[in-house]
Amino acid sequence: MVSVDLRFVVTYQVGAQAWQALADGTRRAIMERLAHGPSAVGELARDLPVSRPAVSQHLKVLKAAGLVCDRAAGTRRVYQLDPTGLEALRADLDRFWTQALTNYAQTIDREGDDV
Repeated sequence: MVSVDLRFVVTYQVGAQAWQALADGTRRAIMERLAHGPSAVGELARDLPVSRPAVSQHLKVLKAAGLVCDRAAGTRRVYQLDPTGLEALRADLDRFWTQALTNYAQTIDREGDDV
């Protein structure tokens, strides 16, 4: 018989806004592009199948989530990944997987004791 005990599954709370921001494919594409280095809105828009205003709106969401930051460069805004926000996501994932794998191992150990 296969067990459907899911006690090893955990949830996360920290950084919910960041995770929600990354639920959108266009925002993930922007993050991937910014992983290669800072970029202005116009440069990002050239690489994406959405308008420049749409890119600006996506960047606004990413900035509010703490995933990107910007700086003035003449008349342009240049965006880059925010290391603090990315570290928070990494910490979330580390906590999630540590707890999930610990719970999973405990479940396997308990089931092994029943054999």
